[in-house]
Amino acid sequence: MEKPRYRSRSGSPRNRLYPRQLEDQTKKLQKDMKKSTDADLAMSKSAVKISSDLLSNPLCEQEPSFLEMVTAFDTAMKRMDSFNQEKVNQIQKTVIEPLKKFSSVFPSLNMAVKRREQTLQDYKRLQSKVEKYEEKERTGPVLAKLHQAREELRPVREDFEAKNKQLLEEMPKFYSSRIDYFKPSFEALVRAQVVYYTEMHKIFGELTAQIDRPGLSDEQRQRDNDAKLSELRALSIVADD
Repeated sequence: MEKPRYRSRSGSPRNRLYPRQLEDQTKKLQKDMKKSTDADLAMSKSAVKISSDLLSNPLCEQEPSFLEMVTAFDTAMKRMDSFNQEKVNQIQKTVIEPLKKFSSVFPSLNMAVKRREQTLQDYKRLQSKVEKYEEKERTGPVLAKLHQAREELRPVREDFEAKNKQLLEEMPKFYSSRIDYFKPSFEALVRAQVVYYTEMHKIFGELTAQIDRPGLSDEQRQRDNDAKLSELRALSIVADD
């Protein structure tokens, strides 16, 4: 009697009939992308909140030059937030949604694998039954039972072979197609980032030109700040007891 032809979990190719790893990786990538876009939005919203709080600071009313600097900063933060929202929307449309749609195929895929496994167990059980009667002495009752067992096995074997053949033929196609599916999303992600950071370079370049004091190094700025802090500490109302 011909033995069942099937691929086990440890067989070759290793994961051809078990797409759980790809499903888990796809869901993890979708979750990580969502976390990334949420963090991006939180960052730009926080920056806008900071600039808004600075504008409402009484110092801005008392110091026109400081008000001018804060206003330029607030405008830049709002522009950044706007471009960031556009970037997130683009990523949602071209990356996260396609990942979500790709994940939706796995329930049907897993069900097909599960049905194949259930049929395999039935096949192996009936195969063992046939082999048991084949090992017995060929008496009339044994031959009758052997014939009946073989008849029970035949449709189950055909069903398993059909399911197994379908998965062995179609699963590699499914795996190989994932690259063609994901590649446009990856390209769209890169483009969205390039557009965003190009605009950020322009925005912060313009902001620097508006508020920066040219010719001062970071070390000089630090010395200036330290000197001003020393002046504040020298006041009697903040002096140490």
